[in-house]
Amino acid sequence: MNEQDYIIRATAGQAQIRAFAATTKNMVQHAKDAHGTSPVATAALGRLLTAGAMMGTMLKGEKDLLTLQIKGDGPIHGITVTADSAGNVKGYADQPLVMLPPSPLGKLDVGGAVGKGMLTVIRDLGLKEPYVGQTVLQTGEIAEDLTYYFASSEQIPSTVGLGVLMEKDNTVKQAGGFIIQLMPFAEEETIVRLENNLKEIASVTTMLDRGNSPEDMLELLLKGMDMEITDKVTTGFHCNCDKKRVEKAIISIGERDIKEMIEDGEEIEVKCHFCNTAYVFSVEELKTLLKQAAHRGK
Repeated sequence: MNEQDYIIRATAGQAQIRAFAATTKNMVQHAKDAHGTSPVATAALGRLLTAGAMMGTMLKGEKDLLTLQIKGDGPIHGITVTADSAGNVKGYADQPLVMLPPSPLGKLDVGGAVGKGMLTVIRDLGLKEPYVGQTVLQTGEIAEDLTYYFASSEQIPSTVGLGVLMEKDNTVKQAGGFIIQLMPFAEEETIVRLENNLKEIASVTTMLDRGNSPEDMLELLLKGMDMEITDKVTTGFHCNCDKKRVEKAIISIGERDIKEMIEDGEEIEVKCHFCNTAYVFSVEELKTLLKQAAHRGK
């Protein structure tokens, strides 16, 4: 039985630091299975899903939603992830089958797959307008890009670590990450200690592969800083699509297009972007949707 994915939230240094760490192997495997992603696309999507899950738990309201979007000039084109405050996350890569040779360090070349472009963070807090922050991608490796985003767009000095380790058979061996953030009143001594700890730690995938849990990762990152765990949240890949939602999407495309589908005389299949679930509609069902579309247009 696979151990459950979860996120730990903690504070340290008398609340001068807040920290998040996650293990997300099952989530990333679920995404890989749903989308049939190549190893490098699995790593890229897995990193962004992991970040999204942790950032989602920073949201306060039950209905608040976070969307992370990467658009780049690399062969993967883009990655989109949506998360809620309860640890549910879903996402997809625009080009899930992209193949690239390893990076010069022999690792999956996520930066090469993403390329140069933009990172957009959208927080829908139920207000009239969502909060949108945007920064230029720094490396395309995702963790560094989010580190830069927090510092430049939210003025929160942060360190983000993300990792996905693949097996030779293209299953997910390890996945997880951390986000460490300094509060505005953080003292110089705390900052220096954190910087020194960061210099000593191994990569996220190395720590996870050694058997380190999210708690262990934070113990290493926040060594000597009186870490206190404040919460543990289960996390996972979860899509809330259903046939009703897809019906609404079909109705919204308008009467002309629905009529064309009916005239083809064959059932249609519509797939959810986020989880790749296929929904089939018969000609009769399409006729019903056409009536609803016509009614809506009046």
